[in-house]
Amino acid sequence: MNLLKKIFTWWEGATIGTSLFTWRRGEHVGTDAQGNKYYRSRNKRDLATDGSYTGKERRWVIYDGPNDSSRVPAEWHGWLHGAFDDTPESFLPPPKIWEADFTPNATGTDKRYLPAGALERGGKRAQARGDYEAWTPEG
Repeated sequence: MNLLKKIFTWWEGATIGTSLFTWRRGEHVGTDAQGNKYYRSRNKRDLATDGSYTGKERRWVIYDGPNDSSRVPAEWHGWLHGAFDDTPESFLPPPKIWEADFTPNATGTDKRYLPAGALERGGKRAQARGDYEAWTPEG
């Protein structure tokens, strides 16, 4: 079942095609604190999927868990998009005391934000304090 899941799904880790491409042409350059692994093409003159020369090296991430782009830290996001050539670990400043740890995107889960008037919370909202006046087309 795991092999079929690898073949037909993309949301839980790398697909078979990405795994093969990584094995054949990828060079592991680093791992972030969440276990995501970052790769670049071994050959700087790698070809695009359509066979044309891109002029840039390919860079990609293999997620450790669900594929969610919000799990890529800012420093690795910059590296993936070619903002700098060296890996982030080589020039990162020490973390600031006010920096928060990563929290996953909670949309669609039980931990999502629900305002006071949400239907899932009973649909009751606080009474207006007199600053609300209903609009009517006549007036």
